Order: sequence, then C-alpha cells, then structure tokens
Amino acid sequence: MSSKKYVYFFGGGRAEGKGDMKTLLGGKGAGLAEMTNIGLPVPAGFTVTTEVCDYYYKNEHGYPEGFKESVEENIKALEKIADKRLGDPDDPLLISVRSGAAQSMPGMMETILNLGLNDKSVEGLAKKTGNRRFALDAYRRFILMYGTTAKGIDRHKFDIEFDDIKQRMTRVRLNKAPGGSILDTDVNDEELDELIDRLKKVYKENAHEEFPQGPTEQLWGSIDAVIESWMAEKAITYRRVEGITGLLGTGVSIVQMVFGNMGETSGTGVCFTRDPNTGEDIFYGDLLMNAQGEDVVAGIRTPLHLGELGTIMPAAYEQLLDVRSKLEKHYKDMQDIEFTIEEGKLFILQCRAGKRSPMAAFEMAVAMEGEGLITRAEAVSRITASDIEGLFYPVIDPSISQDDLKSDRFATGIAAVPGAASGAVVFTAKEAEAWTAEGRQVILVRQETSPEDVGGMHAARGILTATGGKTSHAAVVARGWGKCCIVGCEDLIIDYETKTVTVGEAVVKEGDEVTLNGSSGEVFLGALKLKEPELPDSFDSIMEWSDELRDLKVRTNVDTPYDAEKGIKLGAEGIGLCRTEHMFFDTDERRTAIQRMIVAGDEETRRSALDVLLPFQRLDFIGILRAMAGKPVTIRLLDPPLHEFVPHTEADQKHLAQVVGLSFKTVKRRVDRLHESNPMLGHRGSRLSISYPEILEMQVRAIIEAACECKEKKIEVLPEIMIPLVIDAKELKILADRTRAVAEAVMEEKGIRVDFKVGTMIEVPRAALLADKVAAEADFFSFGTNDLTQMTLGMSRDDSGRFLPEYVDEKSTGILAADPFQSLDTEGVGLLIQMGIEKGRSAKPGLKVGICGEHGGDPVSVEFCHRNGFDYVSCSPFRVPIARLSAAQSAIKYPR
Repeated sequence: MSSKKYVYFFGGGRAEGKGDMKTLLGGKGAGLAEMTNIGLPVPAGFTVTTEVCDYYYKNEHGYPEGFKESVEENIKALEKIADKRLGDPDDPLLISVRSGAAQSMPGMMETILNLGLNDKSVEGLAKKTGNRRFALDAYRRFILMYGTTAKGIDRHKFDIEFDDIKQRMTRVRLNKAPGGSILDTDVNDEELDELIDRLKKVYKENAHEEFPQGPTEQLWGSIDAVIESWMAEKAITYRRVEGITGLLGTGVSIVQMVFGNMGETSGTGVCFTRDPNTGEDIFYGDLLMNAQGEDVVAGIRTPLHLGELGTIMPAAYEQLLDVRSKLEKHYKDMQDIEFTIEEGKLFILQCRAGKRSPMAAFEMAVAMEGEGLITRAEAVSRITASDIEGLFYPVIDPSISQDDLKSDRFATGIAAVPGAASGAVVFTAKEAEAWTAEGRQVILVRQETSPEDVGGMHAARGILTATGGKTSHAAVVARGWGKCCIVGCEDLIIDYETKTVTVGEAVVKEGDEVTLNGSSGEVFLGALKLKEPELPDSFDSIMEWSDELRDLKVRTNVDTPYDAEKGIKLGAEGIGLCRTEHMFFDTDERRTAIQRMIVAGDEETRRSALDVLLPFQRLDFIGILRAMAGKPVTIRLLDPPLHEFVPHTEADQKHLAQVVGLSFKTVKRRVDRLHESNPMLGHRGSRLSISYPEILEMQVRAIIEAACECKEKKIEVLPEIMIPLVIDAKELKILADRTRAVAEAVMEEKGIRVDFKVGTMIEVPRAALLADKVAAEADFFSFGTNDLTQMTLGMSRDDSGRFLPEYVDEKSTGILAADPFQSLDTEGVGLLIQMGIEKGRSAKPGLKVGICGEHGGDPVSVEFCHRNGFDYVSCSPFRVPIARLSAAQSAIKYPR
C-alpha cells in the first residue's frame, strides 16, 4: 500500500488539514479543516486531495494505490463520530460529496447531497425523524442529483415529472387556480412517493440500469462524478475566462449531511461578512426556510433577506453573527459562508474569500487597512486587474430625467451587481456567444442561470434573471466578473419558444434593446445613454500605496498629445513607445506627402516630400514632449513596411497619380513593386532606414527640433530615439551614428543642447542572442514582445486565431498555458529576454531595459519583468493602473 496521504479527516473538534493547504485540499477542504480547528460547528467528514484528481486524468481515469482503502477507513471513522452507519436501514448516515479547487469556481463543478439513501434507508430515516415528507424529499433530491451528475441525464427529464405531479396532484389537492405557482414545499409525502417511483423510472430509461441501492456503489459513482466535473465544459470555460491555470484539479469533500429541509425550524442560506457590492461593513445574504443549500444557489425560489432570520430564529441568528465576526478576524478578509440550520441548530458548511464587485474590492481593502486588520501591502495584494477594469464600467447618464426613466421602466428586480449595461435581448447562452462574436452587445435574459450558461454570461454585457437572490449562481458569477446583473425579477414572464419576455402589457422580443441598472435593480426599454463613473477615493489610495511599494517604473504607449495627457492622469511616468507612423494617417495632406515620398523615383523627390512632412512631425513631437514635461519619451522611428501607406484600389491609385503628377501606370508599377510575400519579415523598421536614410534624417530632425523648441520655452524634455527591428550591432552602429550626427547638426543650428538617448527595440531573436554586441551601440533596450513572440513561436499574431484556441484549450491539447500574445510566453520568449538582458548588461552595466509590447499591461508579464531586473514596463493608457498595481504586487511577492 502507498504511504502517500490522499485523504484528510476532520471532525470532533480536530482536523488533519489546515487552512493554508488549499493547493492540496482545495478551498472547500482547507476551509472545513480550518473551521473545525478554530471550534466552529462544522459537520464531520474528510477531504480527498487534488493529487487524486491529477492522478485520475494522468492514469486513464484510475486511482492511486491505497486510495480506495483510505476512503473506506475514513468512512469508518466518520461512522464512529456520527454514531450512524452508511446504508443502515434503520438510522442511516447520509453524506454529501462536494467539489472544491484551490481557486474558487462557484457553481462550475458538481455536488451530490443525501448519499446513502435507498428504498429501505429512506423508511428508516422517516421513522427516526418522525418526518416522512422530509425523508422522501431528501431521497427525490438524491435521485435527481445522482442521475444528472453521475450519469449525465438531462435534468429537464426529471423536472417534467416533478412539474406533472405538482400540476396534476398538488394543485388539485390545494384547490389552487391555474397560473398560480406551486412550491416544492407544497408537495406532500404521498405525492413524493409517486414522484420517486417516476424519477427512478426516468433514471432506468436513460442510464439503462436500476437506481443503485448499495451505498458503496453510490459513493464511488459520486466521487467519480465530482472528479469528472473538473473537466466539464462549463468548468473549462470558467477557468479560461478567469485565467486560472496550474491547478492539480478539484478536491473532493465527503461530509456528514445536516438538513435544512426538516420543517419550519430548519433552513439554509448563503451570506457574506460584508456587502459584496459596495464593500460596506454590513451582514449580507439570503435565506430559505425548509430548504437545502442547492435551492439558494440555484435561484429556484426567491429567498428571504438574511436579516429576517433575526426575527424567525433569534438564537441561531446571534450565533451566525458570532461566526461572522470570528471568521473575518481569523481570515482577515470578507468571507462567503454557507450555513444550514437543522431543527434550530446552526452548522457551517463552507467558508471562502467572497467574490466581490470591483468597487467593493477597493472599498474593503482600504477599510480593512484602516481598521488595522491588514497592512497596506496586503490591501494592494487583494486587488486584481479585473477589479481595476471594472471600476471603469459605465453607469446610466445622470442627465436623463427621472420622468424619462420612469416612462421607460420595464421591470424591477434585485440589484445583484452594480453598474449599467445595454444591449439586445437574447434568451440562451449560445445566442449570447454567437451575437457577441458578430460584434453585437447583448443582455442575457434567463429564468435562472446554471453553470452551463457561463460562456454566454461572460459574452453578455449584462444578465437578467426572473428568479434568484443576491447569492444565486447568476449573482455570484457575474459579481466575480464585475458584470452588471439583476436577479429575482419575478414579474418577468419568459417564453423561450416565442423568444419573448413580458411584463404586464409590455412585450420585449429577441433583439430588442434594454438597459440594466445593476445598482438599482431597474430594467429600462431601449438603449439608454451610459457614461463613465467617478472613481472612488479608495482607488486613489490603492494606487498611491502601489506606487510606494513598486520598483518598476510604468510608462505608456501613445501617439498623440491627447493620449499622452490621458496616460499621465492614469499615473504614467513617461512614454515607452510613441509610434511615429500613426501620425502619417491623421490628415489627407500628411497621407499624400508620405505617399508622394514612397512612389518617388529618386532621392531628391523623396526628400522634397519628406520636407512637407517635417513640420507635421515636429508639431506632433512638441505636443507630446510638452505633455510629458520632463518625463522620458521613447520615440520609435518608422517601422511598418511602406506598402501599408499606399493605395491599393485602381481608383485610389489614379487619384494619387493625378495628385503627384505621375502616370497611373507609374504609380501602379511602384506600388506593385512594394508587394511582399511576408511583409512582417520584409522591408521594414531599420531596413527602411538603411535603404532610405533620408527618412531617418527627417524624423530625427523633427524630434530634436521639437525638443530644442520646448527647451527654449523652459519645458524639460528627455527624448529617447528608438531604432526598430535591429538584427546586428553593425546595422545599429550605422543608424545610431547617423542619428547622433543629425541631432548634433540640429543642436548646433539652434544653439541649444538637449540630452537625448539612442537605443533599439529587441524584437528579433538574433538581436537577443547577440545582445552584448548590440548593447555596445545602444543607450537602452526596449523589448518589443509582440514581434519577438511572433518570430520566436513562428506564429502570426493576425492569423493564429484559427488554431491557437486548440493550443491553449486544456481539454484539447493544453500545449500553451495562455495566449502568448496576451500573456508573455515566459518559458520560450522569456528565455530569450533573460539572455538579452544578461548579455546586454555584461557589455554595458546599468543598461536601461524596458518592455513596450502590450504585455507591459499583463500582470503575469509584469511580474516576469520585475523578477528579471527591468527598469520599466510600458502599455496603453487604460492599462497603466493595472501595470502599477501588478508592479507593486510583484515587489511584495519577490522583493528585489
């Protein structure tokens, strides 16, 4: 037998595991162990480690040696503590089998409740509890959950039978008029008896076997099902969307059942120790009396507000308040708690760090630092890139009058996730994904969402459901994404057949536009005007603390003075990439001048055209240098191949010929000559400056003239001239010498000295390999990771979308951990970068090193840059706050 430990027990006030063992036990297993150890009322049980899940998928769905024996031993230990036996026909031990990975994936994997019930033990449970209805209700739930989870039977087939019983028997018995709702709790024991027979029949017809009566068969079928759910489509989609990688799999917690459906002194709920939408220090949650936990999360019944428990069961509520205080102080974070009350006795089933809205994430982090609960470093570490993005989500324009809003109001539900969103109504997750792929904005409308809807929920701008509360599946998942969401909108009558949703006389069809206000719970007809929200003071606090903690500087990639000012407002400390070619497209006059230069037949004509461009470029550079006011500005010389600037249709070429005074044939011939089979590896970047030195001369002159003019006006300037696509030290020397010669000439003409630097982009693998020689000619390196990734992987960024999903899909091949154009390939491209830095600084100690691809705003890539001694990262303006945060988090994690 293997000596490796695969199972960890908890119960009787002690646990073998601890709260810091999330990687091994999963979040749920670690939480159950920790809560047991700190003395909370937790049902006994044991957790199967994530290593078992990992083994299962690597060994043809088999289990490691000694694992099954270990489970059997722990079942016996659980039976001893509970003083009940699994499968006992008179007083059965009932258990739940629950999933739980190291990172929270709410609703994405499976849980099976009431395991251990069969045709005999259900009668024993009925006698023991004196509550036959409760026992039968538990059994029908077990059949449904085992059938759908372990055997993959469509839940709808079971639901049809339950609805038929409700309509044909319960409605008649209660003498309820057609149209009124029949609750699950209205169904009595005789009706449940018939329902169970029909559910077992559905099971047999679809699973081609009788419903299992042996608890051992039930247990292993359930463990298999929970582990299989790790690779379910919805779980894979969620991990892809959330960027969750590197986990071993799910843990499996087997826990003694406690029952919230034993009558009106029993109940179940989900609560948060602070408001997950606003961050306020208030107890927040939902409660259902006479129900099991799945009812709250599934949103099948609209729940009571948590505060009502104080009136219904004051003693249990006081105990829950004590648990709230104890858990938040222990974990020093807002907790999401699942609880059950069994005949007046409180049990805590789970706790984990709660999902929260972006606004709440900032407010809580700053508030907890102020309370002395956490440090500033811990507060900064709590915030994610998604939290920052979420703060910029829109709200309904406050200038719209209340009268107009009132006239457009369609319905009102429970405000689950704040913000606003508008779009066309769709009724299925698949439609949401398809319409979004076509570039349309959509609102997903569902009776309630389930984990299968996760792809469409992510695609939609907002989510609207007819049922559910603030802790339902829709609310929890949407909150984690900062996505506007309204739930429990009970007036909605949704017809999936006709693809309509009706409230009173108003009918909204698929494709009609609506607007959601996730802060108020209101739904409006039409697409209302939205605007950017005001950032809370807590955002400024987190950003200030991040700046105090980080080592990396953060610059921005911009091409205009307007964008430069935007970057400064968001905290940029310079420009890491100013692309000069974008300036040529601004006006017809500029476009014509660059095109005249390109189709020119001799150097004199080219220089003449470039003379026209010079004042435009100088003016642009003045604007950018002035906006940055003494901060470094890295300006890249012309990079794209010339064919990108010329017209390609016959009509446009004829127009150009007329403007520049050449024949159409001449223009067409010169444009055709520019054609390249692989232009991204063609005549571009430094190669253009080698072939046409006059282009380099014009651009350098414009930069230095602009710098001199600014300096003359007492504006500090720090221009850095960057030569792209270099492959060799000799090539760089030729171009750097030419750059410095032009700069010296301009400064002599103006009688003004300007400090400037000449460096290069390292974006060709050869340049990284020869970085020591290249560094001898450069004042700085900037890694152009977009092209470096393309050339290292041999993948076109523009064309790889056709096959790249298969490379990053863990269910397909999982060859790459992430899209290498979004998050740096640290294993391959990263190795070249490390080599480039090491070689460069060996030749020139103190060489300034930065990154200017969009990877500069990706948290994983920023961490790589911090760990490898970069001086700065650079990214688009709106990702500057993310880079500042990520740089601080990297410094906290890996102090230099």
